[in-house]
Amino acid sequence: MQADAPRACRFGRRWYLNNESWHPSVPPFGEMKCILCWCVSGETHCQRQECPASACASPATRDNPCCAKCR
Repeated sequence: MQADAPRACRFGRRWYLNNESWHPSVPPFGEMKCILCWCVSGETHCQRQECPASACASPATRDNPCCAKCR
């Protein structure tokens, strides 16, 4: 491998290419759809999806399970 080539990232038991993104799988919970990870030059970065604050008393999550919206 060339020294200046982009490096892959290891997350758990899997390898991801540079600039590849994925939703992490965390046992025993499974795939974390509200978290996105990506590989940048051999370093893994993860971030939870940011949601706007809900201004209603009983928000619904049907359209987007990560973010609540008013009905």
